[in-house]
Amino acid sequence: MTLSIMTSTLADGVVEVSPSGEIDVENAYEIREAVATQLAEGRPTRIELNLHNVTFIDSVGISALVAAFQLAAVSEVKLVVTRPSRFAHRQLWVTGLLGLFGNPTPFGDGAESEEPAAFA
Repeated sequence: MTLSIMTSTLADGVVEVSPSGEIDVENAYEIREAVATQLAEGRPTRIELNLHNVTFIDSVGISALVAAFQLAAVSEVKLVVTRPSRFAHRQLWVTGLLGLFGNPTPFGDGAESEEPAAFA
């Protein structure tokens, strides 16, 4: 599966970057480029990486998220992850990076979930 990235401007100057598909060694650079483009086009108050439609992310993809976070930080823009898929959430948890990205809960948990979350 390929990666597609949509961007949109939300309220109060927040920019949402929404990748769909797999983020891996073949295309991870596209995440950093999408964030760099948003920073070059203006000064968003915050960048939200909506990972709801990410079906897979490998270590190179995780590294690209960290690089995007650092790039935003240099511009004094906060970058957070929102609505991560269960797979993306698990990868961020395993790598110890959930806190860096704002401690997002997996998409489908909480108010949006029809069944309770089960943690072993």
